[in-house]
Amino acid sequence: MKTILITGASGGFGEAIAKTLAKQNVNLILTARNEKALLQVCDEIRQTTQSQVLPLVFDVRDFQACEKAIQSIPENMKNIDVLVNNAGLAVEMNTIDKGAIEDWERMIDTNIKGLLYITRLVSPGMVERKSGHIINIGSTASREVYVGGNVYCGTKHAVLALSKGMRMDFLPHNIKVTVVCPGAAETNFSVVRFHGDKERADKVYEGYTPLVAEDIANVVEYVLSLPEHVCINEINMTCTAQFNGNIIRK
Repeated sequence: MKTILITGASGGFGEAIAKTLAKQNVNLILTARNEKALLQVCDEIRQTTQSQVLPLVFDVRDFQACEKAIQSIPENMKNIDVLVNNAGLAVEMNTIDKGAIEDWERMIDTNIKGLLYITRLVSPGMVERKSGHIINIGSTASREVYVGGNVYCGTKHAVLALSKGMRMDFLPHNIKVTVVCPGAAETNFSVVRFHGDKERADKVYEGYTPLVAEDIANVVEYVLSLPEHVCINEINMTCTAQFNGNIIRK
């Protein structure tokens, strides 16, 4: 039975990925900061599948909390086969001269350092076993920059660079690394970006049909279904109406 760890699993992409992979009857380790939402996801999975689910409530920005959580994983789930680094967010769309330092730190600490912390704690076991698959959730912003996206785009550029670095580092150890880069997707992403302003968030998706979380989950499922000798290094995906971060047909 495969053991899969997914960060940021209390909603959005992480929740959809967890529920999709749970249908394969696996061991799931799901992490998030929001305990209530995370436990609800876990309960739904237990009620609808045969998968075993372990919730871990902590903030990926806190290395000591990450370390404590990973060390608390029981023996039957310690050998993690798949790591999905999904936890991430965008905050506001200010120009650099008006950017809030706390917003910058939140994005950098979550999107970059959180990904590194969890990977550093999980990957040694994969190296030892000469087996594993790391999937990092990037963005079309991993390759482009749009107005107001400065720091967020910078963090997602880092995710792409780190994914390439991991792929090279883990090549001798038979570990796959894939970065999945979605475009506009209607989840709670924009609500978080705009500090809970749902009306402002909804306007982002007006006039076209964006991706939904299940689309990304289906791609992750496909990537994991491939033969041992096949590794998809990068997937760049958008809805039909979107060309890139700046061009969307409405």
